[in-house]
Amino acid sequence: MYNLCIMSKSKLSSSERKFLSDVTDVIHANPFSEMRISADSKLADFPPNSTYEERRIKIIKMVASGVKKLFSEGKNDVRKFEGSDRILIENAVLYHVYNIFFPKNDELIESQISQGESPCKVPFAEEMISMIRKLGFSDKEALHYFAAFFQMRRAYYFIAKTIVGRSPCMVYLRESLWNNVITSNIGLYTRELWDRMEDYSTLILGETGTGKGMCAKAIGQSAYIPYDREKGHYAESFTSAFVAMNLSQFPEQLIESELFGHKKGSFTGAVSDYDGALARCRKHGAVFLDEIGEVPVPVQIKLLQVLEDREYSPVGSHEKKRFPGRIIAATNRPLDRLRAEGVFRDDFYYRLCSDVIMVPTLSQRIAEDPKELVDLVNHMVRRIVGDKADEIAGNVIKEIRKQVPQDYSWPGNVRELEQCIRRILLKRRYEIDLNSTPAGDIESLIIEGIKAGSLDAQTLLSHYCRILYDRYGSYEAVARRAGLDRRTAKKYIENWGPQDMDL
Repeated sequence: MYNLCIMSKSKLSSSERKFLSDVTDVIHANPFSEMRISADSKLADFPPNSTYEERRIKIIKMVASGVKKLFSEGKNDVRKFEGSDRILIENAVLYHVYNIFFPKNDELIESQISQGESPCKVPFAEEMISMIRKLGFSDKEALHYFAAFFQMRRAYYFIAKTIVGRSPCMVYLRESLWNNVITSNIGLYTRELWDRMEDYSTLILGETGTGKGMCAKAIGQSAYIPYDREKGHYAESFTSAFVAMNLSQFPEQLIESELFGHKKGSFTGAVSDYDGALARCRKHGAVFLDEIGEVPVPVQIKLLQVLEDREYSPVGSHEKKRFPGRIIAATNRPLDRLRAEGVFRDDFYYRLCSDVIMVPTLSQRIAEDPKELVDLVNHMVRRIVGDKADEIAGNVIKEIRKQVPQDYSWPGNVRELEQCIRRILLKRRYEIDLNSTPAGDIESLIIEGIKAGSLDAQTLLSHYCRILYDRYGSYEAVARRAGLDRRTAKKYIENWGPQDMDL
């Protein structure tokens, strides 16, 4: 073992310091941000429109080569350095170790998803911890970085794989989710904040069906979980670290019990003790309270105490229990109006909103980048039917373009799109909900086509039949009003599509 008192100190050369400073910029940049693209490009030349994976692979090779050169010069122990040089060398060698083991961490993530609540053994743990130790880190530091690397890999895995979309608003959403888990300063996080994140509650806002629950789950399953070296696995499975509760599904009189639990006999029907959502949350987990706008004021007051003091009492009990986890809440209701009406307390809002994340609507996503729809259909079809889904997804996209107006507002958002895909897979048909669509969607297509002089009689009749069908709901009614026989009316309706108009 090195004697720290007599160990000779090393210094980096100016070129090494420049290279390692650029590497540190890459490490500290949010992987989903424009800053990361800039940091990558500063370190290495990349062709325009290079993907994150292409940049990452090249940078991993560059860093590995740079670290190998440092090691060949005897600069292989962080304790040989002081001040800013030590910080730079620590960042580089830790990043190098992280990249060596990230494929194994990805395999561990997928194994844990399959295994569920029982923590998986980590067969590569001692190898990785030993490698970190040999670089001059203490046992405690090595264990900490080992757990932090698994957390970072989970955060990237769940955000990148579940929050899909190329539109600018989705790029920003992924960036926001990463900051919510790891913060915008990864150095500060790994040194000071990694075990204090329960104090940072989160409010997720967005319309129904936009994916608020998916965002909450990505956050909840990406918490820091320490490694239990004696047992050879992490302290708990990340799959059990997330407890979700939809508050709108419970009657007002039962919400308090579902949240805080109750004691036997505390009210009619309380035949035994019951653990609520807060009690089921693990130390390293999070409780997701969906539809927080439905919570009555007395429950808001009790939740405010949880957020401020980390304490609560089950219904019918004076016993104080400690809540160790993190609160994530979501609503599709306009909080400004609820606060103005006194339905949602201001003090509760301000304690809940350490971070506010807005989830964009599907119509905003498509407006920013029309290819967003194709990406989502491919992703959802693959999830429904498996990996061999390219041809099926292509057919689904054709049917959507044929049957859904190009400027359709998708009032049900991503959830509606998923059901649209399922209906097309079942019967090759999707009938849009005109009651939830801005008035005149289809009619506007006809008007624009007439103005452009691009409509022939067949197309005009097809669109008119579609309007009648959506309004009256049967082929017979359409045939009667359009002066057609039923078979002809059905043909026009089934062949209807906005692509019929050359606008």
